[in-house]
Amino acid sequence: MKILVTGATGQLGQEFMQLAKDLPWQFIYSSTRHLDLLDLPKVADYIRFESFDYILNFAAYTAVDKAESEPDKAFALNADAVFNMVQAAEWVGTKIIHISTDYVFDGRKCQPYTEIDPVNPLSIYGKSKAKGEQFVLNYHGGMVIRTSWLYSHYGNNFVKTMLRLARERETITVVYDQIGTPTYAGDLAAAILHVLDWGINRQMPFPSGEIFHFSNEGVASWYDFAREIFDLAHIKVDLQPIETKQFPRPAQRPFYSVLSKDKFKKIFKFSIPHWKDSLKTLIKDLAN
Repeated sequence: MKILVTGATGQLGQEFMQLAKDLPWQFIYSSTRHLDLLDLPKVADYIRFESFDYILNFAAYTAVDKAESEPDKAFALNADAVFNMVQAAEWVGTKIIHISTDYVFDGRKCQPYTEIDPVNPLSIYGKSKAKGEQFVLNYHGGMVIRTSWLYSHYGNNFVKTMLRLARERETITVVYDQIGTPTYAGDLAAAILHVLDWGINRQMPFPSGEIFHFSNEGVASWYDFAREIFDLAHIKVDLQPIETKQFPRPAQRPFYSVLSKDKFKKIFKFSIPHWKDSLKTLIKDLAN
């Protein structure tokens, strides 16, 4: 079994590599430096030559605020590159598992979003990810997994930012009126491996054209998330809750983007950890 993993240097890619290193399948890890996903002929030739069974697309433009001033770059990586992979995959019958985001929703709902809820992204980032989703869903061998508020051992993320700010400032302000669920990238990586095992070893039909939601269990505001980080790390800091309007940013975020995981849990029989439990494990690892 041969599997291409794009975006391998990102948070999810690095957590995935750690979990997959002892598995019998052949993983080929790539980043945009090794494979230009915007070059359709090269992507097509590469996928044809290697004859991949699966593509796990973790590559994305994730600079949410910067995307407002760089829409072409956001749409290039989050939509055009996805179109190229779908085109190449279709020629050889490669299956695609594509990672998307809760930012495809407008946040006006007051209960967890399901996979059949209509999308209405508020930002360039969300719009570019929604367009990429459609390319995958229109392909007979593609499925989408949406996630939210990703953090990990690697790269830049909210957990690391809070720990850094606690060393630099006496007072930290964090918005309390945006509600979602923090998701540990290691848990998402484990879920994706479970989906692969489900299809490869159990020989279950691939859920083509399907969307699934995956985040950790539980609900939090960004303020709650920050409070838990500091409590688990035993850091005393003056943490102040503020409203989003007090911290204006270029990109508009959904005020509520909790994802329902019922479909994923029911179909794949997968147990999802609570966000506080996974955060506790990460904080302990970082401390060591």
